[in-house]
Amino acid sequence: MAFTLQVIIDALSLGSFYAVAALGIGLLFGVLKLINFAHGDFITIGAYALIVPSAAAQATLYIGDFHPLMLIPSIIGIVVVIALISEFTVFRPLRNASPATLMIGSFALGFILQNLVIMIYGGRPKAVGLWSDLNLGIQLAEGVQVPQLQLIIIGTTLALMLLLVLFLTRTKYGIYMRAAAEDFRMARMLGIKANRVIMLAVAISGMLAAAVSMLFVTQTGILDFRMGIPLMLFAFIATVIGGMGSLVGAVVGGFAVGAVSILLQTFLPSELRVFRDVFVFAIVIVILLARPQGLLVSRAAKERV
Repeated sequence: MAFTLQVIIDALSLGSFYAVAALGIGLLFGVLKLINFAHGDFITIGAYALIVPSAAAQATLYIGDFHPLMLIPSIIGIVVVIALISEFTVFRPLRNASPATLMIGSFALGFILQNLVIMIYGGRPKAVGLWSDLNLGIQLAEGVQVPQLQLIIIGTTLALMLLLVLFLTRTKYGIYMRAAAEDFRMARMLGIKANRVIMLAVAISGMLAAAVSMLFVTQTGILDFRMGIPLMLFAFIATVIGGMGSLVGAVVGGFAVGAVSILLQTFLPSELRVFRDVFVFAIVIVILLARPQGLLVSRAAKERV
């Protein structure tokens, strides 16, 4: 029982990262039909925003003394501003282009952001001590001791999903966003301000990226200019197997990818664990062969079919 509970908590913790990142990707895809491959670089920028450029040359950086009430809004604000600048300079001019052009534009944006990070902070990985006390273990049950951070990650993810559901179902702009996701052209014809809805979707996507940044850095303690790419890759996979355009599907896909990764890491023979991701991708291929539309299909996709 203790072993099972430990595995469940590990799976929920890793799945939470993928679910929040997948929500940011799925939200923009629902409104813009854009697969934003620069989302991983938004996560990276949120992590590097934790330090100041003048301190970037140091090998070890300790920033845990900043009060969360000051640090958290600052990081969210920086990532949201970068995301909105990206919308104004890249996505808006390409809005009427083909999906392939938008995707290439997001690739180019991600490459630019990566190189900006290298220019400002350098390319060497850096150690960061952020709220390291959260990695201390607490006793949940007999024989089950987990880091506090894992519970915080799970709780934060559930809170973010609840807030997003309330926003989408109980607020005017949330309803506008859902309408735009169902049929963007019809929503514009009915008087919904497209630019406002898109900017809001981009801002929320940036907030979710910032949340992933802080949680991930707290857990790993390492900054690297490529750190957002693996998270983006697995979040994209989660979005695809969950069902493109379905936010619920993105969450389900995120937790599914996290669960599969932890189960493989736990039960694979030690000599095969280094190939865990290969097995994950193989399972993804099998799922898509059996259900190409994903586990959950959005209403708009059903109507198009």
